[in-house]
Amino acid sequence: MINVVLFEPEIPTNTGNIMRTCIATHTHLHLIKPLGFSLDDKYVRRSGVNYIDKCEYTVYENIDEFFAKNKGEYYFLTRYGHKPHTTFDYSDTSKNIYFIFGKESTGIPREILKPYIDRCLRIPMTSDVRALNLSNTVAIVVYEALRQQNYPNLLFDEPHKSKTFIEDAD
Repeated sequence: MINVVLFEPEIPTNTGNIMRTCIATHTHLHLIKPLGFSLDDKYVRRSGVNYIDKCEYTVYENIDEFFAKNKGEYYFLTRYGHKPHTTFDYSDTSKNIYFIFGKESTGIPREILKPYIDRCLRIPMTSDVRALNLSNTVAIVVYEALRQQNYPNLLFDEPHKSKTFIEDAD
């Protein structure tokens, strides 16, 4: 199972967008306090396009509680990582994979990253920006893992229109 972990997220629209991605991909979301907003915040709901009730998520008081309750393979997304996110093999669907993302302003503290230095990932980019938007980064990484797993239980055809919607257009 693929899991997204947000360490102390600050921006409600990012979390709302991430919730929508998690719903679309059957990904469990883990939120580590403090949160920079209320989950009832209208911005979270607007970004999640009112799908939030379909999002499977768990809230933790701190990172220690998260680690105590979740076992599996941890991967940390940080601009200080030295390996591209595509370096690792995420294809085993029997493993619990946790992609851990830091808060928008400061990322994940060094003391959390240091024991996992070999699992610190970075999405390659130019030197013109420090980092990508958090919700974009989550989508890139989750979809890379799903690609390696051949998108288990996801639809390849749009379910709300006819499969031949494009062909039927005059």
